[in-house]
Amino acid sequence: MSHTAHIPSHRKPRQRASKSALRAGVAGGFLSTIAVAGAAGPAQAEPVTQTIEMPTITDGLSTAVAASAQATQQVALDLETQASEDAAAEKAAKTAKKAHAEAVRKAEAKKKAEAAAKAEAEERAERASRTSERTTLSASSGSSDSGSSASAPSSSSNVSGSAASIVAFAKAQVGDAYVSGGTGPNAWDCSGLVQAAYRTAGIDLPRVSQSQSTAGTQVSLDNLQPGDILYWGGAGSAYHVAIYVGGGEFVGAQNSSTGTVQRSLDYDRPTGAVRVL
Repeated sequence: MSHTAHIPSHRKPRQRASKSALRAGVAGGFLSTIAVAGAAGPAQAEPVTQTIEMPTITDGLSTAVAASAQATQQVALDLETQASEDAAAEKAAKTAKKAHAEAVRKAEAKKKAEAAAKAEAEERAERASRTSERTTLSASSGSSDSGSSASAPSSSSNVSGSAASIVAFAKAQVGDAYVSGGTGPNAWDCSGLVQAAYRTAGIDLPRVSQSQSTAGTQVSLDNLQPGDILYWGGAGSAYHVAIYVGGGEFVGAQNSSTGTVQRSLDYDRPTGAVRVL
């Protein structure tokens, strides 16, 4: 081939001017449309200045979540333990209260039993003392009693007059308490009761048993009449007095454990008696 021969060009042939103008018009219209749409948007819209970044679960965050869950579980366990301890403490308190009440009840019962035993012992000692005193005085009073009548004691059913008033008053006080120095109306000692009974018949007796044991005529215990004053110990030195109410019985304010009672002469036989009426 000749070096002067025509060699075809490999470049893309130029577009025609008309086609290039068409493409330029289309592009310009598209850009114009975008501009118009942007102008028609909200006038107050603000541009986005920042974005929110979602947290990323890292090893540190995972550890914190696990620690929080463990702490919550521990709190729940602590609350459960505290509730159990409170329930146990309340149960223990109730048990202790019940045990204390039972101990108090037993102590009171024991105290009452000891008081009853002491009162019984005092009464036995008093009776023994009276028996001893009576035995000592029996020798000196035996000769005067030997000439007395052996008639049976009178029954209270035949009592009348002043004696009836004295006997009725004495019987009405049975059950009253015994108090040393007591003169009524609901608590007596032995001579206080005798004095008050005789006062219902208009008779004023001395206040104490020693004087009351010599306030009248000495009579035998086998010849008693309702209203006679019984005494224990020597005449003029008696340590106890009571009122004979007939039927072989007397009424007297005995002691703090028995109070005022009506008993048989055989319960605690007196040393002697005087008749005031």
